[in-house]
Amino acid sequence: MSVSYENKDDQLKIQVFRNREEMGEAAAELAAAKIAGLLQQQETVNIIFAAAASQNEFLAALVKKPVDWSRVNAFHMDEYIGLPEGAPQHFSVFLRERIFDKVPFRNVFLINGSAPDPEQECARYAALLEAYPADITFMGIGENTHLAFNDPHMADFNDPKLVKVVDLDIPCRQQQVNEGCFPQLSQVPVDAYTLTIPALLRAKAIYCMVPGKSKAAATYHTLTADITEKYPSTILRTLPNAWLLLDADSAAQIDDIPMANAVNS
Repeated sequence: MSVSYENKDDQLKIQVFRNREEMGEAAAELAAAKIAGLLQQQETVNIIFAAAASQNEFLAALVKKPVDWSRVNAFHMDEYIGLPEGAPQHFSVFLRERIFDKVPFRNVFLINGSAPDPEQECARYAALLEAYPADITFMGIGENTHLAFNDPHMADFNDPKLVKVVDLDIPCRQQQVNEGCFPQLSQVPVDAYTLTIPALLRAKAIYCMVPGKSKAAATYHTLTADITEKYPSTILRTLPNAWLLLDADSAAQIDDIPMANAVNS
């Protein structure tokens, strides 16, 4: 299925690249320039990171950029509940391996997936987000169009909370199997912590990296569906401070989006 795309009334900025590597490099250039610009205006920068295969090329390129990480505080946007301590599927482990342990952040604030009181853990992490308001969010879009773990049945564009416990829908859990994180659906946790949509989107700048054939339908819905919680990622179209970076595979169902070799901030 292919459609012509017009975004005259949308504010989301979109760039399409030939492959994942070009997308990741361009996103990292854009991100590094934004961090540097903010650090000229303020002492520290607070960043929310996503943990997903869609971020691999971006994170690999970002750690090579000349960023003053000693002035950057890091958060992540979601975490499973119920996995064993140190399990490789923890999103904190994913981000430690790819960026948190590779560059010298000022602070890295992790969600504790093993916390004995989930509501207390939500309150703790929400307080940190209040103390260190997000300047940048780096994110992806799920196969079901979720943002973080805000699946369609849990998404709320006006959520009063910053962090909450959610139950994951079947398409979300199946994506974790499709990406090789778990061998079978029954092993994917049912519950998780997530930053809410307002928490993610109140950052000064939002960069959304969405490569791969498995994201083509999600991209199509993001850019063409009505802006409702049925497709959580549609909310990005309302944001003048958001960038959507795609590769040729993820943009395959959308016509008339210009291909790019670079992104300018």
